[in-house]
Amino acid sequence: MRIPCPICGERDRREFYYQGAAVMLDRPAPDAGEAAWDSYLHLRDNPAGPTQDLWFHEAGCGAWLVVERDTVTHEVISARLVEARDAD
Repeated sequence: MRIPCPICGERDRREFYYQGAAVMLDRPAPDAGEAAWDSYLHLRDNPAGPTQDLWFHEAGCGAWLVVERDTVTHEVISARLVEARDAD
C-alpha cells in the first residue's frame, strides 16, 4: 500500500505507524462521564468500505495524517495533515 504524504509525497506504508480510526480525534470533554469515555476508548466500528484512519509518518517527516482508504479494495483515496483544530 502506498500513502500520499502531503509533505514527502507518495511513500510505502512501512514508513508509517497506524494509530487507528480517526474518530480518536473526537475526544470527549474531561467531564463527559464514564459512558462517553468507555465508548471513546473501547467501542470501535469495523466497516467494510471507506474509512478515515490516523497514521504517523515515523520514517519520514514525523507528520500525523488522516488517511481515507477503502478496506475492501485497499485503495488509498486521500491523505491530509492532522490540523490543530482536529485534535482539540
